[in-house]
Amino acid sequence: MAAKDRKGETPGTVFKVGGIAFAFLIIGYQSALFIHRAAELHIEALRDRPDTVYVYLPASEDDVTDGAAAFAPSGIGNNGFESAGQGGRRMVVRRNAEHSPAVEQVRRRTRKVESFRFNPNTVSVEDLMRLGFSEKQAQAINSYRAKGGRFRRPSDFARSYVVADSVYERLKPYINIPKLDINKADSAAFDELPGIGPYFAAKMVEYRRRLGGYSFKEQLMDIYHFDKEKYDGLNDLIVCSPPGNAFRLWHMGEDSLKLHPYIRSWQTAHSIVLFRLSMPRESWSVEALCEAGILSPEDASRLARCRIAAPGAIPTAPEEPSSP
Repeated sequence: MAAKDRKGETPGTVFKVGGIAFAFLIIGYQSALFIHRAAELHIEALRDRPDTVYVYLPASEDDVTDGAAAFAPSGIGNNGFESAGQGGRRMVVRRNAEHSPAVEQVRRRTRKVESFRFNPNTVSVEDLMRLGFSEKQAQAINSYRAKGGRFRRPSDFARSYVVADSVYERLKPYINIPKLDINKADSAAFDELPGIGPYFAAKMVEYRRRLGGYSFKEQLMDIYHFDKEKYDGLNDLIVCSPPGNAFRLWHMGEDSLKLHPYIRSWQTAHSIVLFRLSMPRESWSVEALCEAGILSPEDASRLARCRIAAPGAIPTAPEEPSSP
């Protein structure tokens, strides 16, 4: 017969009681973790909803921890708090209000990483955090932009020290940096392109005026000293929308025609007018001007790529619009 202690209990009974108590302790701990996680998920679920969010606070606000967040039904006093029993209280935090540190900490930790189209030059700090950046990283990107930094290409964004390679690979398909339209940009926008300073920016605007609008991007290389190397450095950053008005080659008089960069002289302009007067309208074309020796092959090739207004119904005497 097993020996008994002085209270009449056997060692086996004490062991069983201890085991049961330990099991209840584990169950209690797991339940606490489950409730805490449920509270965090509830905060995350309400993050983008207009519902009222309730946060349980202990008797002293200094005792608030990450695990203190919980939710309860509505019904509060005018001061924003109501009794929650046992010395606690519930604080109401509404959408767009300044949230408690407990809520903000849970939100940051449980924030879902999203992927959506964005322009790294204009995206907000909040949206950068939605994309998966920490608040510190998002603020670093914003600070870079505030100091004049600009991401011209997706690869520029990849080189930022706060953008990890894995993050860039995930976001690369969503980076949307609008290209510069050379028919709409002003000199300040041209100046921001790589290799373009104030001098070339002004020349690009002036040459656009002389052309009546760019018809294709390569026309930039017609500008004096605007070589292919300079063009290749920005080719992928620009687009060329159709010019606002087609060139009225078959309508203009000599004084207006001679101002076009591909016509160049009064003699060429005069020859075009004579060609129109002597040849049937159905034969009017840039190729015909080249065959007649009025335009050089080089100028004819470039002029043929321009947007040219159709002859249409043209008066017998060519009109003389004012010079641009």
